[in-house]
Amino acid sequence: MVGNERSADTVSPASTAGKNTQTMHVHIDSDVDAHCAKARAAGAVVLDEPADPFYGDRTYYARDLEGHIWTFSQSVAPFSVEKSEKATGLKIEVFG
Repeated sequence: MVGNERSADTVSPASTAGKNTQTMHVHIDSDVDAHCAKARAAGAVVLDEPADPFYGDRTYYARDLEGHIWTFSQSVAPFSVEKSEKATGLKIEVFG
């Protein structure tokens, strides 16, 4: 849960010149593009439109009405070690 400012111990980015000390990531099972459209219609500012990064999720970023930054993603393809190594230039070892 992310709430509004309710005491001196709880502030939102609106009281910190827009700075966030954390962001939230929500993985959804439904249509992330429709979710983005609904969030925008409710007043969220979409920071990055839905896109398909190399790791297999369709993802977008938004700022809510109090300034909190959220990431929403939906799995659209299986994770690929080879694709991830090529995109990042890193060697990935899978354990287990």
